[in-house]
Amino acid sequence: MTDERQAMVLYSNPVLDADWPDPDAIRVGEDFWMIASSFNRAPGLPVLHSRDLVTWEHVANALPRVPPADHYTLPRHGSGVWAPSLRHHDGRFVIVYPDPDHGIYVLTATDPRGPWSEPWCLLPGRGLIDPCPLWDDDGRAYLVHGWAGSRAGIKNRLTVVEVDPGLRQAVGVPRTVVDGEELPGFRTLEGPKLYKRDGWYWIFAPAGGVATGWQTVFRSRSVWGPYEHQVVLEQDTTPVNGPHQGAWVDAPDGSDWFLHFQDRGVFGRVVHLQPMRWVDGWPQIGEPLGDGRGRPVAAHPLPVPAPVPTAGEGQREPVRSDDFTAPGPAVRWHWQANPQPDWAVSSGDGTLRLRAQVTARGDLRDHGAVLCQQLPGRPSTWTTRVTLQGDAPGVRCGLVLLGREYAWFGLVRTPVGIDVALRRSAGAGAGAVEDSLAQIPASADSVDLRLAVDEAGTASFSWCTAGTEVWQDLRPTWAAVAGHWIGAEVGLFAAAPPGTPDEERGGALFGPVRVTLAGKDA
Repeated sequence: MTDERQAMVLYSNPVLDADWPDPDAIRVGEDFWMIASSFNRAPGLPVLHSRDLVTWEHVANALPRVPPADHYTLPRHGSGVWAPSLRHHDGRFVIVYPDPDHGIYVLTATDPRGPWSEPWCLLPGRGLIDPCPLWDDDGRAYLVHGWAGSRAGIKNRLTVVEVDPGLRQAVGVPRTVVDGEELPGFRTLEGPKLYKRDGWYWIFAPAGGVATGWQTVFRSRSVWGPYEHQVVLEQDTTPVNGPHQGAWVDAPDGSDWFLHFQDRGVFGRVVHLQPMRWVDGWPQIGEPLGDGRGRPVAAHPLPVPAPVPTAGEGQREPVRSDDFTAPGPAVRWHWQANPQPDWAVSSGDGTLRLRAQVTARGDLRDHGAVLCQQLPGRPSTWTTRVTLQGDAPGVRCGLVLLGREYAWFGLVRTPVGIDVALRRSAGAGAGAVEDSLAQIPASADSVDLRLAVDEAGTASFSWCTAGTEVWQDLRPTWAAVAGHWIGAEVGLFAAAPPGTPDEERGGALFGPVRVTLAGKDA
């Protein structure tokens, strides 16, 4: 380390304790930029900024709508934007991302905060995943990618293809450069990132599966191989399962770092930062174990020199609370499908109005107009005020904890008034879409809601008549369930029963959403 102050200031892992799947990151000047998978959700491709690789701010979303736009008007859980790559070339920021059902797409920007170009399809096809470009010293360009067995019928191999420097089309024949079937113990080899250093071509790639895998590095003197390999990061005796898939980044002082994810189930794929060094021509990541392998560190001196923080300060997560004083939801929110113009109205007056949407069965998993954020990895509370607007029986609104299963609480219109309700998705084979857990009459059409989620992902629900602060619990508690390739999410919604006439659908008016993490404002 080049500054003694760094030895005094430690960061702790994970640096992002929430679901930022498949991170990739680069440094341009003094700034670090990160992107992550977003799957079916819109806006997608979140863009994060940092000056020290530890404290990150969510500054933009590169993809306002997921293409093909019509296909993603419905929630296609587990589809959409898989593991992307981020590069800076010829003065432009470049994102290359895969949609396993449609192909590999590219979009560019001169400023990562946007605007970003409309995406174009570089390579059409099913099962092409996890692409990463490399512009070589001679001006030629290459793309490495993996394969999704669920779509292509093949997996566990890495392919390189020459593409034009503008990333508009392939100009060569794809070649398999690493076949995991030929490597003892390898399975689910994917997520490659392609680099060049000191005359070597390097492919950083995870293997072994999302929750149980390890990080491997391959190197060759030719982009086409043959590649030799070394496992450089594994769980060992740490609690960090599956430490892999991410980005090699250098700091301004020349030090090297590796960002990767850990699958924490209901909390999703959280992001860790590992020190990286070069030993005998190979990268060594984390705490050294021998034989070139490393294991994740729990804490480490900061990558970038920083003054000792004052009491109460330190590394921070991106802001979550939203007072709705700006037009439209804050950048942290996303829908479950490409949004329609009438889904939300926010004029900047401190409220957000959601128009009640109708789905065929009333299942919130089929409901594109659920406005969500990731569930944090630390204990959190979410509070907001909601007013039900709509006269049709069955119109409902509130807060939902969404995954492959879900639970929501809030207000529902009945034939005789308005009730406070707690419901969950019904089990497989059940006749109803939802099970009622609790329902009591409300004394007004406006209530305050408070959702609290503990360190195990168990949620408790409470409410009070708006402005009274006399909180009442709704029981039972409920264990959150992860989504498809993602953690659970916390969302706002307004829904109407199937067959509700448009003029009777109404909606909901939400006040500011306040989020705390471990008791501190977020």
